[in-house]
Amino acid sequence: MSAWPARALPPALELPAGEIQVWSIRLDPPPERVAALAATLTPDEEARAARFRFDVHRRRYVVGRGALRALLGAYLGARPADLRFDYRERGKPDLARPWRGSGLSFNLSNSEDLALAGFVRGGDLGVDVEYLKEMPDLEDIATRFFSAAEVATLAGVPPERKKEAFFNCWTRKEAYLKAVGVGLAAPLDSFAVTLEPGEAPRMLTLEGDAARAARWFFHHLEPRPEFLGALAIELPVAGAGDAGPRVACWTYEPGESGRASTAAG
Repeated sequence: MSAWPARALPPALELPAGEIQVWSIRLDPPPERVAALAATLTPDEEARAARFRFDVHRRRYVVGRGALRALLGAYLGARPADLRFDYRERGKPDLARPWRGSGLSFNLSNSEDLALAGFVRGGDLGVDVEYLKEMPDLEDIATRFFSAAEVATLAGVPPERKKEAFFNCWTRKEAYLKAVGVGLAAPLDSFAVTLEPGEAPRMLTLEGDAARAARWFFHHLEPRPEFLGALAIELPVAGAGDAGPRVACWTYEPGESGRASTAAG
């Protein structure tokens, strides 16, 4: 697994058609960087940050939201503080006018001290990341929420790989639900995904329909040790070839220079 190369944020970012770009963001930077990012938030974001009970959660929300604004600003040629969002019924954010017409789609996910931000031109993108915490009851959770086929597959995974398999399944499901903008309002057992370690990520069936499932593209992500992630987007993606969109992965290190390259995620 290749490391995600660090990349300082340039004044402008290019996002070619048919490519998805994913950024790993560390959510515990130095205090001066937190303050700079906080200065770009809108009053409603500041109010949301203030509702967090613990400082660590408040800080990580500010950094994640501020970093998202910085990245969007570089893609759009806009000041991060000027950007505004609209929200769908289930809370998924979209760019508001005048940036809505850019065709830029984005999604943000966070777990512990890490966030992932994904960007694409056209289409609704979903990303999810999870810290690989110990889960002694993971098979019980799978039985409650996963499809029967997924539960059966998980049961056959060697004990030392079960945690990885569980989070493969979970992140792929979350990425799909975030792409369609419904969150956990949709039953997790209404669709099935691959989950065995090393198996290509894909959807096997969607509400019993394999053809509908085949229209979805998934990509496995490993941004840091002890973290797993996934992205999902419905095909076709404009500019992508038969193999699906290209995926480029970087680590966003504010204030540091870095070599930009495409990394398998």
